[in-house]
Amino acid sequence: MFQPSQHDVRRFFCEAWRKDRAKQPLTPIETLAAGWIAEHPEYHAELADVEAALARDYRVEDGRANPFLHLSMHLSISEQCSIDQPAGIRQAVELLAAKRGSLHDAQHEAMEALGEMIWASQRSGQPPDGHAYLDAVRRRATR
Repeated sequence: MFQPSQHDVRRFFCEAWRKDRAKQPLTPIETLAAGWIAEHPEYHAELADVEAALARDYRVEDGRANPFLHLSMHLSISEQCSIDQPAGIRQAVELLAAKRGSLHDAQHEAMEALGEMIWASQRSGQPPDGHAYLDAVRRRATR
């Protein structure tokens, strides 16, 4: 299993953004990342400075979102939907997107459910519960 370091992830997003702005060829995953980056102009300046991105500490106490975590979650949910894993997530996110009128908004809600699942797993010491995650996304799509 590929386990990139924090610096690897930050370099990846910065490089995808640099290549996209320079109109250079992108790999499929870079194309997906650049699309999500484009949806978040609030992160553009941070992604334009690789060295600053590598040095920055994103602490919850600072009240600022970590753009690399946020973008990684977009990629994770996009990948989950592309392979429909957990089974049913593609339909649940599509229903949520239709209800909210925006895939971007639907992904943000799915991120909340994904974060809750990860937090519960870490807290309990149990494996992540894909069914609970899927149910949480479905509930958001039907309320």
